[in-house]
Amino acid sequence: MTKRERVLAALSHQQTDFAPYQVEFTQQARERVEQYVRNPEFFDNIGNHVDGAYFDGYFIEEKPGYFRDGFGVLWNRTGADKDIGVIEGCSIPEPDMSLYTFPPFDEKKLRAELEALLARKNDCFKTFSIGFSMYERAWTLRGMENFLMDMAVEEDFADELLDAICEYNLQVIRIALSYDIDGFYFGDDWGQQKGLIMGAPHWRRFIKPRMARMFAEVKKAGKPVFLHSCGDIQELFPDLIEMGLDCYQTFQPEIYDVAAVKKEYGDRLSFWGGVSTQRLLPYASPAEIKRTVKELIQVVGKNGGYIVAPTHGIPGDVPPKNIVAMIEAMQQQ
Repeated sequence: MTKRERVLAALSHQQTDFAPYQVEFTQQARERVEQYVRNPEFFDNIGNHVDGAYFDGYFIEEKPGYFRDGFGVLWNRTGADKDIGVIEGCSIPEPDMSLYTFPPFDEKKLRAELEALLARKNDCFKTFSIGFSMYERAWTLRGMENFLMDMAVEEDFADELLDAICEYNLQVIRIALSYDIDGFYFGDDWGQQKGLIMGAPHWRRFIKPRMARMFAEVKKAGKPVFLHSCGDIQELFPDLIEMGLDCYQTFQPEIYDVAAVKKEYGDRLSFWGGVSTQRLLPYASPAEIKRTVKELIQVVGKNGGYIVAPTHGIPGDVPPKNIVAMIEAMQQQ
């Protein structure tokens, strides 16, 4: 069974020979593990099951530690977070779309990303992704507090901005689906440690209709839909299943009772994640990590429907020995 076949079987809720797995790193964590194992090529030997390419505006470093994305947003990465950073300034300072022009659509660069993904000779399941797919793209342009207020008191503006983001994304999705990719992955953080950032009524009013349009394009092409959202979004699972979601990631065990969620939704939804980057990996012993990974595979991976993985790109505070222990547990199922 190839890695691609294993992921497809898991998404079809079939029991596989072992659970597909995926390990992703922040820059700091990857560098620390490379030094620990004294092998700069260790990442290529993990055995990851998913190979992806991304369309996130293409960051360009303007000055040391400051990156401008393709939507004009400046990200300061001079602090602890070297992978994303924090936003400098506000691209749309008032609720007025005349103050902002969307960037020209770079079809040539998009196609180059897709062609590079498909040219890589591996047997992985291949996805294309939009990382900031709706709410996150809106707040990065408008400011988080501003956009949350817009949903409450500037509904027409919020609709106009989200519609523009949706139309832009649909261009990306349609071109990506013209290539032989295996699935499409959307990123959009909606959750807090408990509950939704914007609340379910605002999510259903503003976010759901646009995400549903994008999901529908993918489903029409016969491809599975993946969604990343940090935080507690369990109250949205029925909506997301209705919209056509196939696999939810991050599946944080400090937020969800993973066994109960698997029991309730596991026949209709697959899960990706489960290995806590918040409480387990930074603090547990290697033996405890191996035991936890094994338990997750037994419980969440029963009858398929599971990609075992850290709940996020592994942060820099995780001891390298713990990362190695987790990878060994995945490889030695």
